[in-house]
This record gives sequence, C-alpha cells and structure tokens, in this order.
Amino acid sequence: MDDTSFDPRSWGKPKGKTGSDSKSPESKGESLSGEKLNPFPAGKGSDPAAPGNLPEAWQSVRTSVRLDAIPDAPPATERGSRARPLGIAAAMAVVLAGGGYAGWQWQQAPAPTEAVPAPIAAAPAPALPASETATPAAPTEVERGLTIARASELAAALSATGVATGEANAAARAAAGALTAPGEIRATIIMLQDGKSVSLQRMQASYQDGSGAVVTRSADGSFSSRSVVADLTRQIKVLRGELDSESFFTSAVSAGLIDTLIPEFINAFGFDFNLASEVAPGDTFQVAYEQSVNAGGEAVGAPKLLLASLTTKTKSLTLYRFVNSDGSIGWYDGNGASTRRGLMRTPVDGARISSKFGPRFHPVLRYTRLHGGTDFAAPVGTPIYAASAGVITSASPSRCAGNMVIMRHDNGWETRYFHLSRYADGLTAGLRVEQGFTIGLVGNTGTCTTGPHLHYEVHIDGQKVDPLSIKTDDATRKRMDGTAMAAFLRERDRIDVARAHQSF
Repeated sequence: MDDTSFDPRSWGKPKGKTGSDSKSPESKGESLSGEKLNPFPAGKGSDPAAPGNLPEAWQSVRTSVRLDAIPDAPPATERGSRARPLGIAAAMAVVLAGGGYAGWQWQQAPAPTEAVPAPIAAAPAPALPASETATPAAPTEVERGLTIARASELAAALSATGVATGEANAAARAAAGALTAPGEIRATIIMLQDGKSVSLQRMQASYQDGSGAVVTRSADGSFSSRSVVADLTRQIKVLRGELDSESFFTSAVSAGLIDTLIPEFINAFGFDFNLASEVAPGDTFQVAYEQSVNAGGEAVGAPKLLLASLTTKTKSLTLYRFVNSDGSIGWYDGNGASTRRGLMRTPVDGARISSKFGPRFHPVLRYTRLHGGTDFAAPVGTPIYAASAGVITSASPSRCAGNMVIMRHDNGWETRYFHLSRYADGLTAGLRVEQGFTIGLVGNTGTCTTGPHLHYEVHIDGQKVDPLSIKTDDATRKRMDGTAMAAFLRERDRIDVARAHQSF
C-alpha cells in the first residue's frame, strides 16, 4: 500500500530518487509540451500541488480536468501567511463522488490598496398572482339588525343587506306564518360573508312583545321556521304627587304619570270629587298602574290604571279597579263597595270649571241672567259621559246650545249637555245607555259660546239645580259579595303588596 502522507506539505519532498521521477517533465513542473504548470513565479516558493509533487492517487484526478479551467491562484507574496488549502475532507468527497474536479482553493484578504467591488444584488423573483399564493380567507360571520313597519317588507329588507334575492324571498316565506299581526317588526340576521357573496344562516323576527319566528338554514340550503310566543312581564308601578296651583293635569304629569291615564283617574272620582273645584294646592294623590314589558325592559301596549287615591283637607278616598265576571269594569273602595250611585259630579274628563251655576252677566247676550248649569272648559273632542243610567230623549241641534243631548234618568231627574262637536255613533232618541256611556264630544257649537266647553245642567222636578250641590249618598253604594268579593280582595291585596314594596 502506498504510504504517501495525506499532508500536502510533504508531497514535494522525495523519499527516494529514481530515474523516471527525476527526469519526467511532470517532475519539473512542465507539461509534455514544455509549458510551465506552476502558477507561481519562479523563485517564489514551491507549490505543494505541482504535478511532480502530487501522489499517484491524485495524478489521475489532475489529468482528467482541464487545467486552464482552474482560476490562477494569487501569487505567494500576496497570499502570505493567510493562504490555506481546501480541506482534505472536501477534496476526498469530490473524488469519492465520481472523479470530479479536485483542486485547491486559496483564501486571501483583499489588498489594502484595492477597493472591493460591491456585491451584485440578485434580481427579485417575479411575484406570483395573489390567487396562486394567498390562502382563501375563511367566511366571516356578520350580524345585523333590521326594523321594518310590516311583515311584507321583510324580503326587500333582507335583499338590501346583500342577501341574494332568492334566499331573501325563501326566508321571508318561511317566517310569514308567524308574522301575521300588524305592527313593527325587529329582525336580527346572521350571515356568512366571504368577500364575494353573502349567505343567510339564521334570522329572528319579532314583534315588540317578543312573539315572532326564528328562521334557520338547513344543510340543503332551504329554510325552516319555528314560532316564538310573546315573552312579557307585568310590572306594577306606583307614583305619588302633590297638586300645584295650576291643575291636576299638570300636577300628575310632573309626578311622572302617563298622560293617557289622567282622564281615567279623574273619571274614577266622578261620583265623589269634582277635581275642578274640590281640590287645592297641597292636596296629595297616588296612582298605581300596570305595564307589560318585553325581555329588553321596553313597555309594550297601553298601561292599565289599577289604583287611584286622593286626599284633600276634607276627605280621603282610595279606589281599586276591578273587572267583574260579566266583563264590566268598575271602581271600588277597599271594602268592595262600588263608587256608582246617583249622578256623576263631573261628566267630562279632565275639565276645569269655567263658569258656575247662578246669576251672571252673559258674555254673548250682554245682560245678567241665571246661568242654569256648570261650564267645564275642555279641548274639542274630549269625551262626555252620561251622568247616570237613563234614556236619550233628544239628540238634536239648538240655536243657542248647538248640538245638545237630553237624558231622562231612572229616578225621574233630567240632565242636559250643550255645545257638542259631535254625537256618539248611533246615538238617537229612545236609546238606553248606562252610567259613564260616551254620548258625545266637547265642542264649540251654537251661538251662546265663546270657546270649547261643556255646559252641563241637572233638572229635578222641572227645576234647574246646581250640579255641584247634589250630595252623593254613601249608603247607596253597592257592595260585592260571595265569589266576586273574594276575587276583588285578592286583586286589592296584589296591588297593596306592590305599593308596600315601593317607598317614597
């Protein structure tokens, strides 16, 4: 086995001299043609990789490669001590890989006097289209709210949000069976959006009371619906106030009472108080009303007055609203006694007295004469009630009184109502009506009026009597009994418990 060292530095030192070794052109650093193979200038040192210095194992490698393809190594003087050969392991790897190029690579520091050229930046690779490089974005879930005036507008509202017309129509048809009532509809829709299209996934369409439909998308793209029942909670609210110097109406509004409840409050005391003349600043009142609210706490529907309480310097009365077994509604004191008896002291809602009974100088006729009734000033259109049960004897216009109604009551008394803007529908002579029945609306008709008001008269035995002077007899109050009384007491206690839980 050849014992040639793997240290290139030892390859130029002959171990023994033979004729062929000392005389061959390769041993002198020349090719067969006499060309110098040593890239280093003469006298500048020996090259350990010179042809004559290579071991036999490397000679075949050297001769199989074009030497002119190998870049010239820098002069030894420039290499100095920084020159070093390519690692032996790397050279061996080339040989073992199939006889490729094996040579020596020299590393040198750049000459201090020469500028090192800046490296040339590689040209950037051409950008690929976004469709080939970007990962498609996942669909985004979007939630939106809609408010429409009626169910017929649902499909158009869905289309306006980007839902395809076919899907919008299909979803609206699925919900139609549960959206048959009139009124505003609020819808919450959930859609999947991928930037190119929008698909409806779920929709809840509800009325204010919470009833409506939930529509969901099936796997095959169709829509199914289920009905949702109303979700309401009843709440009892209690308010308390003090009368100011203006009117009960302004006092009640200042206390927070809903204005639609004020006429009913006044009507509840129609037999016991005249709120135009028997109350004064400093008197107190209390109301309890029931209001239905939806899941969001919003009021749904009209409030319902449950309790009316009024305390003046001379008397105090608390009344409870109760629905009888026949469906009629009445007001009762705490013992279950009805307020209905005699005549209503105020047969018109929320009015103030503008002129009392007695002699006065007539503002139109311009002379003093008996003012035979009580004038209640009120806006045109305010309801006028029958002061007691009876029969309509006349419903026709008069020159001075304008549109006038005359009633005869069961006890033989007669009441008259002047200056109506219109009669109640179907009101004709001979019609029997119950106490509190609306016979017409306040107006300003006739020649003997200077503004909208009701002129109200009471005739007893053919004589005009001051309506405010008629006393109500508490003994004539009708009291409930039996099962009706038990039902009333349960309702009274329910209202009182709610009052007790609200402090002032």
